[in-house]
Amino acid sequence: MVCCVRRNNYVILHRFCYKYTIMKNKRERLKVVSEILKFQVIGSQEELLKQLRKRGFEITQATLSRDLKALKVAKTPLSNGMYKYVLPPQIMPISDELASHNFTSHGAVLSLDFSGHLAIVKTRPGYASAIAWDIDNRATDEVLGTIAGDDTVLLIPREGVSRDKIIKVINHIFQEKN
Repeated sequence: MVCCVRRNNYVILHRFCYKYTIMKNKRERLKVVSEILKFQVIGSQEELLKQLRKRGFEITQATLSRDLKALKVAKTPLSNGMYKYVLPPQIMPISDELASHNFTSHGAVLSLDFSGHLAIVKTRPGYASAIAWDIDNRATDEVLGTIAGDDTVLLIPREGVSRDKIIKVINHIFQEKN
């Protein structure tokens, strides 16, 4: 029979002492892994395990590997020949204001997201060129240009134009469609 006694944040099992940590749920752990990968350059699971341990998560490498798979984390090369873990791009739904407009109510624009200073507009297949044309011709003061594929528009704002201003301009452009 194993005797277990808890004293001063330690669990004593027979002659071994283990630091007692509060079990944190998987959702919280995945959130912390995402935050670490967003704000730090992590090149190995060992580095990531160290960061998680600093935050109170005692997990195995196998669990971490499953977490990385669940988050769809990939390794990407850096310019110095090293690698780092990266999260997949997050596609954020368009704002309620933009979604309420007639143009988007037909489902042409699916999402608007930013990466640094650049914006990505996801559309239904075949709509990207028309949306890019509208942006290029109506937002000449705020947008330097766009590049359209079949269902994606890369929007390049002019220097000094904020994300909020781009969102307002996009909302204004598509509000006029009503």
